[in-house]
Amino acid sequence: MANDASTVRFLLDDELVEIADVDPTSTLLDHLRYRLRRTGTKEGCAEGDCGACTVLVGELDGDGVAWRAVNACILFLPMMDRRALLAVESLSRQGEPHALQSLMAGNGSAQCGFCTPGFVMSLYGRAIGGCGGTLPIEDVIAGNLCRCTGYGPILAAGAAIEPHARDDGGLVEALKALKSASGSRGRLDGRLWFAPRSLAALTEILAEHPDATLVAGATDVGLWVTKGLRRLDTLVFLADVAELHRLEEDEAGLRIGAAVRYADAHAALGRLHPDLAELVRRIGGLQVRNAGTVGGNIANGSPIGDCPPALIALAAELTLNGPDGRRTMPLEDYFLEYGRQDRRPGEFVETLWIPRPQPSDVILISKLSKRFDSDISAVCGAFVLSVADGQITRARAAFGGLAGTPRRAPTCESALTSAPFSLATIERGAEALRQDFTPLSDLRGSAGYRMEAACALLRRLWLREQGEAVSVLNVEPVHG
Repeated sequence: MANDASTVRFLLDDELVEIADVDPTSTLLDHLRYRLRRTGTKEGCAEGDCGACTVLVGELDGDGVAWRAVNACILFLPMMDRRALLAVESLSRQGEPHALQSLMAGNGSAQCGFCTPGFVMSLYGRAIGGCGGTLPIEDVIAGNLCRCTGYGPILAAGAAIEPHARDDGGLVEALKALKSASGSRGRLDGRLWFAPRSLAALTEILAEHPDATLVAGATDVGLWVTKGLRRLDTLVFLADVAELHRLEEDEAGLRIGAAVRYADAHAALGRLHPDLAELVRRIGGLQVRNAGTVGGNIANGSPIGDCPPALIALAAELTLNGPDGRRTMPLEDYFLEYGRQDRRPGEFVETLWIPRPQPSDVILISKLSKRFDSDISAVCGAFVLSVADGQITRARAAFGGLAGTPRRAPTCESALTSAPFSLATIERGAEALRQDFTPLSDLRGSAGYRMEAACALLRRLWLREQGEAVSVLNVEPVHG
């Protein structure tokens, strides 16, 4: 079944939902609640933080369906095209609650009940082996917040439910019937949206609409609409561009397509270095990592994006594509100044290349934030030291949260390079670091806190390398 150019089609509980004349920035949550009257899915924060709106989205994966928990509050309706959907009502369609719902109702997992549907959907996704289904339960529900009960009964209910496979055979065939080789597009009140299926189609669209807003997971762009109330006139959705989903790993390193989600890149990044895996584990909740992409985090140029400092320290390279063809640059050169990146009209992030660190490299990647889970960095620091015969032969240090862009610390690097790998050298590097940045104070931490924390992260590298216990607890930022 080919998709009509102005209609979004998806399957809710195996039944076809067709939406004509789609507002490109209308959310799945609003459509569920106000059009389909599926009011079990709640709006708590409207920014992808609280998890009350968690639903499961399914996509064809060979001869099966791959399910992932996502936040419906920041998922735009065109992103649902040709996909399957399960909301909390999907679990009890015959009038009988699912075993998980019965467990949570019976063991005190809910008081006000507002957050409960989101917890149910996150835990159900884990039970059926959805994306993130192999994670510990506490990681799976880290993106679901409860103000009433505490998490003990919820964790107990999640542990008690038996893993089980869904019978998605009929759904697979229905999704195949919706599949279309051509892209989708729509127009409403002069506003346009496109969902191309190939790199060639994407390039053609951006040549005609070079100022279009590119949307991968909408974990940032969604907030522009729900919180910033911005009107976006032309959007291009990237999730169906097959070439942007490539993940290629070999002995030399890792190449990540711009539309690869954090959840899908997590394991491969962890094989580069364990600190990368831990960093990704703390990027939002699972729902955010199931939608947000490595390329999108880079493309938006946030000075407090979690991954860019680590990737810069690891000497990653970025490939852009556009009307004039491809160009590749060191990732650090992409970030020009606050709010400005080296991306020309019609260009888009295509791939990221990360060389594999050497076994002898001394590496530390660490994020400091006011909350351990689901919080934005106050400071994120990354150090990669090449050490041979007790000497530091090369040093790369990069930070987020200390300047208007994520960037390296050249004075610190110079103080570390061609010096013994010793505590004295580390202390010289920490003092030199103070010359590289002039941090600002904001709600996440004062300038003084940020500077002291950055120096402490370099010392943490030394302590960890000596086998000394290093606390993973965050230091509370001091304001003023």
